[in-house]
Amino acid sequence: MNKRDFAFGRTNFILLAIGMAIVVIGFILMAGGGSTQEAYNPEIFSARRIKVAPLVCLFGFVSMIYAVVHKSK
Repeated sequence: MNKRDFAFGRTNFILLAIGMAIVVIGFILMAGGGSTQEAYNPEIFSARRIKVAPLVCLFGFVSMIYAVVHKSK
């Protein structure tokens, strides 16, 4: 097949993979134990879970959008 038949180039796929990895890292940062009926865990409101991880995910999604709209040469 000719390279011009594909919608995305190699650069687009690499950028998509990097963006997906960033999103996965963001979700891993959000993960952790929660509170139960018997015990309250204040760690669920840590800055890592409510500030850093959502921003990492947002950056990953924005980079994936950029990967889709990036025009390969």
